[in-house]
Amino acid sequence: MLRSLLVLMVTAWAGFAAIQPAVAEPAFPPGLRIGMEPPGDARLSIHFPGFEDADRKVTITMLDLPGSAYPQIEASVFSKNPRGIEGLKRESFPFASGIGILASGHSQINGVTIHRWFLLATASGGKVQNLTTLITVDVPEPASAVYTDAVIRKALASVTFRPAPIQEQLGLLPFKLNDLAGLRVVQALPTGGVILTEGPANDLNKQPYVIVSVGRGGPDEPDGRGRFARDLLTSAPVRDLAVQSAESMRIAGWPGYEIRATAKGLNGDAISLVQWLRFGTGGFLRVIAVSHTDAWDAMFPRFRAVRDGIDLK
Repeated sequence: MLRSLLVLMVTAWAGFAAIQPAVAEPAFPPGLRIGMEPPGDARLSIHFPGFEDADRKVTITMLDLPGSAYPQIEASVFSKNPRGIEGLKRESFPFASGIGILASGHSQINGVTIHRWFLLATASGGKVQNLTTLITVDVPEPASAVYTDAVIRKALASVTFRPAPIQEQLGLLPFKLNDLAGLRVVQALPTGGVILTEGPANDLNKQPYVIVSVGRGGPDEPDGRGRFARDLLTSAPVRDLAVQSAESMRIAGWPGYEIRATAKGLNGDAISLVQWLRFGTGGFLRVIAVSHTDAWDAMFPRFRAVRDGIDLK
C-alpha cells in the first residue's frame, strides 16, 4: 500500500512539473556583457549586437561601452530636445542588474511612426565593473500590437550583466593569438583589439602589458612606413618618449617596422617599449609592448613570441 502511494505521488509530481512553464533565461549577444530576455519573436541578430524580429522590422541594439562613456551618452541621448524624438518621456527604471534611465518617444521615418525606447545604465561594482550600456528599441507602428509598451518594458526589466566573456570576445577578433607567452587577457576591445598583461591585477601602470590591434589604411610605399610608425607611436599614453632604434623588418613574412623606445609611465616610472607594425593589403597589425625598464630583458623575448604567434583571420 505504501509503495503504491509513493508511486502515485512521484507520478503526480512528474506530471505537475511537466506542465510548469519554462523559466525564461536571458540571452547574450556574442562577446557582450549585457543580456536580456528578448520579447516576442525577437532573436539574436547576425547584423548587429542585439536582437531583431526581421519580419516585423523590430530592432534592439545593445552597446557595451566603458564606464567613462556614461556622461557623454547621457548628455546626447537624454538632452532636453534630442533631434527627431517626439513626445519624449524620461524616468528612473529598475532592471535585473540595477537601476537606469529610460526614455521613450516616437519618430517619423519615411512616413512610418517608429516607437522608440532608450535604456541607459551603468555597472561599477560587484562582478561587473567599468560598464555603460545603451539599449535602443525600435518598433514600427504596424508591429506595435505585438510589441506593446508593456512587452518592451518587461523585456528591458530583464536586462542583466555578466563578467566579460573573454573566449567569446577573442573569437570575434580579426586575428588569432597562438602564443600568449605566459600573459593573460585583460580585455578584448570593441575596436577589434586585445590587451594582455602579466600578474594578478589589471593596473597597467605596475605590470608589463601588450596591446594588439588592427587598423585600416597605411602607406603603400616602403618609404612612408617609418614616418607612419613614428606618428602612431606619439599617441602612446607616456611621457618623455625617446626613440632608441627604428628599422624595417619582415614580420611573419610581411613587411614590417619596429621602433624601440624609452619613456616614463603616467606614474613617473622608467619604462621601455616596442611598437611593431605589420603591413598588409589595405591595413596593418599593430603590437605595442611595455614593461618597466628593469624587467625589459626578461620580457622582450616573450613580447616577441606574442607578436610572432599572431595570425590574421
